[in-house]
Amino acid sequence: MSTWFEQNFPNVVYQGWSGDTGWWTAITQTIYMTFWSALFGGLLGLIFGLGLVITSPSGIAPNKTLFWIFDKVVSLFRAIPFIILLAFIAPFTKLIVGTQIGTTASLVPLSLGVFPFYARQVQVALTEVNAGIVEAAQSIGASFWDIVFGVYLREGRSELIRVSTVTLISLIGLTAMAGAIGAGGLGNMAIAYGYNRYATDTTVLATLLVLILVLAVQIIGDVLARRLSHK
Repeated sequence: MSTWFEQNFPNVVYQGWSGDTGWWTAITQTIYMTFWSALFGGLLGLIFGLGLVITSPSGIAPNKTLFWIFDKVVSLFRAIPFIILLAFIAPFTKLIVGTQIGTTASLVPLSLGVFPFYARQVQVALTEVNAGIVEAAQSIGASFWDIVFGVYLREGRSELIRVSTVTLISLIGLTAMAGAIGAGGLGNMAIAYGYNRYATDTTVLATLLVLILVLAVQIIGDVLARRLSHK
């Protein structure tokens, strides 16, 4: 079996398992970028998504000015192609992490690239929360934060998990483009060490590993969403 693999996947074997260009390194870089970008970008997206719902004309704290700000910031960042965002915020990235190149440096553009997408997803998910439940909470004197955490986030948790799953899958795709700033990962392995060097076997394996990662995220997200669903 090992002989067959070496014959049919020579470039994969050449890359090795460890080292700066090894497969384990690429896998851990992709997971590292996905996890931390999802955490930072997710928190920012959740804040903006909540802000859009709460300050909307039908929200619990309508505020035309704040709603306009939230809406325009999200729309502006969504309009910038990610590959351009990488270059545009390079000075800001260097200010934050001290460098413009590398896996850690990619966390800044990845977080800023994913947050507007997630913010819109959160907005849609929370808008679907039954307005009657919100009104009932208000009628019994629930505080602002009681409604935010006890109604919006609690009642919308299943849908929030679903949109989080979609966002994570999209983020995994963005990590491939982060290779443009030397971020590494499976996407960079597929392009830099596979496609650019005509090493088809490297491209194929890197793609399969990305698909496995996406499938794992999808399965976990679906299971959690079903378990937390009120239906």
